[in-house]
Order: sequence, then structure tokens, then C-alpha cells
Amino acid sequence: MISFNQSMDITNAINLKPNEVIELPLMDAQGYFLTEDIVAGYNSPEFPTSGMDGYAIRFEDQELGELPIAAINPAGANEVPELKPKEAIKTFTGSIMPKNSDTLIPIENVEVVDGKIIIKERVEFGFSVREVGENFKKGEVLIAKGTKIEFAEIGVLASLNFVTVKVYKKPKIAVIATGSELLELGQEQTRESQIRSSNNYTIEAIAKSYGAEVNNLGCVGDDIENIKSTFKTALEGADIVVSTGGVSVGDFDFVKDVVRDELGAEVLFKGVVIKPGQHIMLAKAGNKIILALPGFAYSSTVTALVYLVPILHKYFEVEKKPVILKAELLSKFKKKSKKTEFTPCKLSVIDGKLCADFSGNRDGTSAIMTNMLGHTALAVTTPDEGDKEAGESINVFIYNLNFNLEGRE
Repeated sequence: MISFNQSMDITNAINLKPNEVIELPLMDAQGYFLTEDIVAGYNSPEFPTSGMDGYAIRFEDQELGELPIAAINPAGANEVPELKPKEAIKTFTGSIMPKNSDTLIPIENVEVVDGKIIIKERVEFGFSVREVGENFKKGEVLIAKGTKIEFAEIGVLASLNFVTVKVYKKPKIAVIATGSELLELGQEQTRESQIRSSNNYTIEAIAKSYGAEVNNLGCVGDDIENIKSTFKTALEGADIVVSTGGVSVGDFDFVKDVVRDELGAEVLFKGVVIKPGQHIMLAKAGNKIILALPGFAYSSTVTALVYLVPILHKYFEVEKKPVILKAELLSKFKKKSKKTEFTPCKLSVIDGKLCADFSGNRDGTSAIMTNMLGHTALAVTTPDEGDKEAGESINVFIYNLNFNLEGRE
């Protein structure tokens, strides 16, 4: 077996050809990765603009206490009126500010009497005036190449009049769960030794979250000929084949032999000194990848997050390091082995500090998946680290794309 660091060096060094570039209508591009920087071609706004309904004035004219309303300036008007000293122009949200004006006084701050505004409450200079380039400036990179397109990116691209957008074609992933004990969703249980398959669905969800197109091939029993056939079919139609189970040292663990002997793949490594998931294999067949993960639910999930995700990024020409932060322990941490360990923990932000808590975790084997529910991360400890007390710091790997760090210093 090799160390975790060695395994990551090998994974990161894999040279894969980026996927084909395609052009999609904007609303079809959600979930895809950009192939180029999105650069602003103009300032937004291009002119000083009103941020609310009110009256455009010169700041110093507030001292007069009242000002005649000289004109009305609606949003989208063909012509922008010019403000003369000691006058006000009624101006609406989104309107270009009248020439010579520098401040907007809100409607609620004035009273209108006989065509004049009576100023009840003054405002500071430049109040509610959106400056040129407040949103973005010409030449600014707004969205970097390799960014996954989600709702915010859709909004910005639409504001820039992108009818279509260039993206990387999604890599195709085939997912296989091996084991004669596995039952598919909805399949009736006929004997006590059978268990419900979940790994293939978890892997599919992870892959889709990171922009892949997934073909879930379901469950395959521990029959070497059946495994051979399924793997060969999977490799023909996919960029990456991910399997769970069959890579340990048991009599019915055939996956490792099939990958090495039948598929003609180059085994990059087999076995890593990590917990969970030490029986993991990574292989390469041309420009295709085979990732054989352990069968226990928690083991396969962790190893997919650690190894599959960075491989997926290669198809989008994305260089992203895992988000690893320091967190303060709220409860004691017990180190279980002399391996690199990944332990689920609950995260919270208390008084601006990121905190990790292990209380409430179910203790047992690497089959326990429920510990990953909620605001969780993976505490990462090296082989040299030992037990830790509450108040000490620990490294945490943030794998949840939707985790909210609001309130953290």
C-alpha cells in the first residue's frame, strides 16, 4: 500500500484530454463548466443611476429647505433632463441621474406642496446614486474559466446578453455496484442476507453535482463472467467507470482482477493507507479512468469525494484544491489508527469561529452513512496525529457544495 499523499500525487498527475467544447443556449448551460473567462465589455451602470424613487438635486441646495420640481425623469426616458441650480427633478429607480445632479433625496424625506418639495430630512452627498461601474467595470473578469454555471452565473450572463455560452461537454461516468447480497431499489427481499444497494446512487449524485453525465448500471452479482461483461460495456461508453465492492482480498472480490487482467488497464495504485477505504484501486485505460471503490457505504462515499472529484475537474481544465480549513473542536476526538483518517463531524460557526463536533456520531464500521447527514465535513488527520481534546484545532475538508460559512471570521 502507498501513503495518502502518494496516492494524491498520482491522481493529480494524471494527464487527461479536456472534454469537447460545445455551445449551448444559455438556459441549457446550467450545470456545465465554462470554457473561457467572461469579461465585461462595458461598465454597469454606464452612467450615474438612481438607486430609488426620489428627487435628483445638488447636495448643497438642501440648505434652501424647499426646491421647485422642474421636471420628471422616468426610467428609460429618451432624453435625460438637465438640472439647474436650486431646482429638483423627480427621478425614478433605474433612471439615469439628470445632468449636474449629485444626490437623490428619497420621496419619504420630502413633502410636496404646490409643485415644490419641502425637505423634512436631509441626506448625505451622493445618497442613492449608483456610480459608474458599481456592478462591474469594463475589462473586468466576471466569471472565470472553469466555473460551474449556476443561478448567479445565469443572471450575470443574461445581463451581458449571452444568448449562448461555450461549455465543456459533460464527461460520461458509468457506475457499477458489485455484490450478490445487493438489492436494487424496489426489488423485493427474499432472504435475510440481502441488503439494499445505495452506493451506486450516492456515487451518481456526487458525480452529477460536479457536472458529469451518469449511466447507473445498477447491481452486478459476484460472478466473474458477469463482472467482465458489465465492465467492458461500461468502459466502451464512458470516460470514467466507478465501481463499488469487489476490491478487497476476499474469495469473491473479482473487480481488481478484471480491471488488471481483462480490461488491459494500467493500475496506477492498489491500496492506500487511509481510513476508511484502504482497498481502493485507480487504473487508466487510454484516456479513460477506472476507479474501483470499497463496498461499505461510508468508505465508497469518502473515496469518491477524495479521488473522483479531482479527476472530474481534469475534464473541465479546472485546477481546484480541496477546501480544507482549521476548526476548533467542541468535543474530544479519538484517533483510531496510524492512517490518514477521514472522520465525519458536524460544523457550526460560534462567535465567528468555525467549530467541529463529533458528539452524536454513531460509532462502528465504515458502513455507517447517516453520520454524513446535516452540516457535515470530514475531519482529516495524518498518521502521526493522535487524540485531540476539546479546544484544540483540527483540519476539516468541506465537501458540501452548499455549506454556509456565514458568520465565520
